[in-house]
Amino acid sequence: MKKWWLKLSGLAVCVLAMSAHAQERLTIVAPFPPGGPVDVLSRILAEGWQKKTGITSVVENLPGAAGNLGIDKVKRAKPDGKTLLVVPAGNLTINPTLMTNFPFNIERDFVPITMLAKAPNVLVVSAQTKLGSVRDLVAQAKARPGALAYASPGIGSGLHLAGELFKQQTGTDLLHVPYKGTGPALNDVLGGTVPIMFSNLPATLPHIKSGRLIALGLTDTARSMVAPDIPTLAEQGVSGVVVTSWYGLLAPAGVAPEMAEQLAKEAAEILAQPDTREKLQAQGLSHATQKPAEFSVHIKAETQTWARIIKARGIVAE
Repeated sequence: MKKWWLKLSGLAVCVLAMSAHAQERLTIVAPFPPGGPVDVLSRILAEGWQKKTGITSVVENLPGAAGNLGIDKVKRAKPDGKTLLVVPAGNLTINPTLMTNFPFNIERDFVPITMLAKAPNVLVVSAQTKLGSVRDLVAQAKARPGALAYASPGIGSGLHLAGELFKQQTGTDLLHVPYKGTGPALNDVLGGTVPIMFSNLPATLPHIKSGRLIALGLTDTARSMVAPDIPTLAEQGVSGVVVTSWYGLLAPAGVAPEMAEQLAKEAAEILAQPDTREKLQAQGLSHATQKPAEFSVHIKAETQTWARIIKARGIVAE
């Protein structure tokens, strides 16, 4: 009788443990609608973590208030490593300076886990222009200050600030023409209405290959594997214009350092899988993982860079 009871007790403990494990849930908040890079990265991580740990992992798309709605949910979440945030660079490094009464203190409210992936940006001009190189562009801009215009997806966007950084580093005066989104801006550059644009390489590469756009240089530290023939701006004598589109993973403040390290390690392992790399490349992304301390330093440095540009140029959010 005693042995039977011991067996039954052991079975009950196992059932309870399995039940508790099944009730665990990892939620990855994507503060933008489905379909974009934030959503894709969130789903890659959720699928990877569920396979790795057996814990139910879901993506919650929570768009609104330029991403702030989803960011706020993660800020208020329990710091147990079960609620995470995937977010683009601008929400972490541009908006704190650009937005009046920005509702978060990134350093205080969150624990940076790791950068996940990045995509290079590229300086392009319409094929209808006579601008065949960065040297041509700088020379014409200096000869006719304010006459040449560049398009951007909107005031305060990373691509707008890339233009402002280029102007600062080259001592040129280009006219900024903001649009409501990349699509309308790119259409006008393709049509020759506006001659110049800083854009994500994935969005412009088909037009570069077709000859409708001329790629003058990448705003990155190295050439892209996707388009190795396009030189960087630094290779052509324009230093200090390093502006990449990247996405990061964060947790609520209070998450233990050892948990942050483990989450970063697991995310890196997921993103290093061959099938995952293919999914990223389909979005024009490459994985770019960092340890939490490295990612924290990167966020601070980039925030300081954009703060200087925004204040020096008097840029105000729309």
